[in-house]
Amino acid sequence: MKKLLPLTLLTLAASTAGAQSLNGVELGLTGGYAGGLSGEVFVHAPNVLGPIGIKAGVAYGRAADAIRDSSTLSPGDPTFGEIKQSVGATESGSSTVVSVDGTYNLGELAPGVGTALYAGGRYGMFQSSENYTGGNVTYSSNAFGVGAGVMVSYALTGGLSLVGDVGVDTFFKSNITTGGSNTNAGGTFAPGSADYAIYDNRFVRPGTVFKARIGVKTSF
Repeated sequence: MKKLLPLTLLTLAASTAGAQSLNGVELGLTGGYAGGLSGEVFVHAPNVLGPIGIKAGVAYGRAADAIRDSSTLSPGDPTFGEIKQSVGATESGSSTVVSVDGTYNLGELAPGVGTALYAGGRYGMFQSSENYTGGNVTYSSNAFGVGAGVMVSYALTGGLSLVGDVGVDTFFKSNITTGGSNTNAGGTFAPGSADYAIYDNRFVRPGTVFKARIGVKTSF
């Protein structure tokens, strides 16, 4: 999977660049907040068909809250918050989101300030872990979603620009897979199946996520 994501981005970059013959194609890097600290690398061909373009990106983030403190695995069990206090357990989590968007160039709002709207599909890969002295319990889920937003850029010099990205992503319910060294047996639970609600409540992952990032982009 780690090799697949860069290859996916390079393939999308090549296809968009081919459509433009490297004329006006943008490569950018942004960082900020999307349910936690998050960064994204993207490639954008802004004028494939008039003001309509295409943007592809890969974003990686760290979860601010990976395991819900109020959750229990069985009635009467201590909550995860209580477990953290009693045995010093910790939590960690991450997300990787691949996006493909159509864009619409609104032109310059002011000299040097460009604006583009975007909307498209998402594929998110989410992971969380309960970490104990003797091992861990892991949760993972891959989910499709949709997103939309606006990018505003400010030309600096040559082909270099500042870029701000504000938007929202929504992900749909999907299978949850459990595992780790502290579980007797892992499993995969589909929405609506027995015990899905238990793990759905414990494993914190995006439903609807508001994002705000800032960074730079360069045009070829």
